[in-house]
Amino acid sequence: MTDLTASIESAQQLTVAWRALVLDRAADADVRDLPGIAVRWADCRFSFYNCVTLTEPGTGPDLLVRRLGEAADIMRAKKHPGFLWLFEDLLDDEARTALPTAAEQAGLQYAFPGTGMAGDLLPVPDPVHPDLTFARVRTDEHLRAYADLQSRAYGFPVEDGRDGLVGSTHWKNEMYAYLAMRGDVPVACAATVEAQGRLFVAFVATDPQWQRRGYGEAVTRKALHEGARATGLTRATLHATVAGAPVYPRIGFTPNSPMHFYNVAE
Repeated sequence: MTDLTASIESAQQLTVAWRALVLDRAADADVRDLPGIAVRWADCRFSFYNCVTLTEPGTGPDLLVRRLGEAADIMRAKKHPGFLWLFEDLLDDEARTALPTAAEQAGLQYAFPGTGMAGDLLPVPDPVHPDLTFARVRTDEHLRAYADLQSRAYGFPVEDGRDGLVGSTHWKNEMYAYLAMRGDVPVACAATVEAQGRLFVAFVATDPQWQRRGYGEAVTRKALHEGARATGLTRATLHATVAGAPVYPRIGFTPNSPMHFYNVAE
């Protein structure tokens, strides 16, 4: 795929997967496809469920300024904070250069970077790790453990993570979500879900005290293995944080689309 095609795929995977997630969380979630902007906003305490992204390929600097202003206005109107997910390769060269200034003018502050990745890598073998067993998320107790891993890994309050996941039927039935268990202790988690003919990887996390032991990679492989076995899909996509970016190429993913996350400046 060309960089532009990969970025379009990556943005579409976000909008498709997040539509189901936020509508499961809140029937009145703000799910809109506006000119150049996709809104997927549950307006809950789990900030990853509050999402806006720009969608137009070849966006130039003038259009970027307008879209960032519109996105910031949407975000400021919400009760709970969230993120603008921006796929850099959807911008033309001039817009990329103008991005820091345009974001500042819109009242957005840079939060953290990411990387879109994809690969025709499925199926993957069922993983074996000497320290771990794997449990599929099927109960609220599982979801609470999954949410708490997210909170510890990403540094936000435990109740915020639980507000996004606990009680979800979508997570227990439609997603191939797994906990990596070290004895009776959940130490890592990963999920996959079918999205527009791909298997989308989401919400991978490892408890900080158990990092750098291969637990995150192992549970990601488990979620990929079971998702592919159930769906027959062969292509997978994901959006990686800096911490996760070195792991996924070992599984077979290829980095393709630089990403930038912004929130509203206080």
